[in-house]
Amino acid sequence: MYTHTGTHIDSLNHFGVDGQIYNGYRPEENLGSRTWTKGGAETIPPIITRGVLLDIAGLKNVDCLPDSYAITVADLEEALDKAGLALQAGDVPFVRTGRMRYWPDGTKTLGNPPGLSLDAARWLTTQNIAAIGADQECVEVGPSEHEDNWLPGHTHFLAEAGVPMVELLNLEELAKDGVQEFCLIAAPIRLRGASGAPMRPLAMALRKNA
Repeated sequence: MYTHTGTHIDSLNHFGVDGQIYNGYRPEENLGSRTWTKGGAETIPPIITRGVLLDIAGLKNVDCLPDSYAITVADLEEALDKAGLALQAGDVPFVRTGRMRYWPDGTKTLGNPPGLSLDAARWLTTQNIAAIGADQECVEVGPSEHEDNWLPGHTHFLAEAGVPMVELLNLEELAKDGVQEFCLIAAPIRLRGASGAPMRPLAMALRKNA
């Protein structure tokens, strides 16, 4: 099975920038015959923290955001304000675009995804989050808004900020039940050196819409 199949987490060795992955590891010293010796899925500890649902589709009163909609910092701030929440260090925000409502129809779930703009990604990492997740295939908007980088959000989250990315989450039940704040428990399969691994997140409601 491909390690990035279904709901999965991208580990820090999945993307690099300027010839190195996070923490300055370079292939000349840290790339083995089959995998990186640093930053693999086995280095991601179990995640037990507060999760926060940023329901951008709900904020816009649509079932699903339009193709290639770039979520802005203002969108994130408005979603938090509407929920009466603020991000705290160690939180894991889950961004809902509405794409998973089409699952398992891959022709509607995948391709030209709405997602985080690079500015929004950078704003989130200034909040000292532990990881980031979304209900589509790459967390960030696609195709890229930047001609010099086809996945700038991956480059920022993984290689610059050291923030693992959880992709293809099903957030529909959380949104339907009005769950905005939850205890998140998740752990990837500890595949040594892998650039990603399947995981099964569990969310236990701490707060719902009134």
